[in-house]
Amino acid sequence: MILFTLRCADGHEFEGWFRDNDSFEAQQQSGEIACPECGANRVEKAVMAPAIGRSRDRMPFSPAQMRRALIELRRQVESHCDYVGPRFAEEARKIHYGEVDPHGIYGEATPEESRELNDEGIKFGQIPWVPTSDA
Repeated sequence: MILFTLRCADGHEFEGWFRDNDSFEAQQQSGEIACPECGANRVEKAVMAPAIGRSRDRMPFSPAQMRRALIELRRQVESHCDYVGPRFAEEARKIHYGEVDPHGIYGEATPEESRELNDEGIKFGQIPWVPTSDA
């Protein structure tokens, strides 16, 4: 696995893990990578300093630990938030504009819907949705 620092067309920087450079390029060309801040899928690698040497102290999580943490995050979200499916943008707006009481939600939004939410100043996050099993 390789960690790249990425930058969207709007200048937001974020990190992404990829199997190798070819995997990054394939996902980039197919528009599968989206900025977690604004949803833009025009993404390039940002300039980054190389990591010299391998030290257990430099990487706080192994890939297996990271996977377990993401599975636990998914479990927490599913346990404490309402699933709204493809109505995520609509429901986020209702919460933001005070039409319904604030509560945790999760679901899906298109890159365009994500950009629109961001343009409206509605804060949201995107997390990697890791399958809970290897099967």
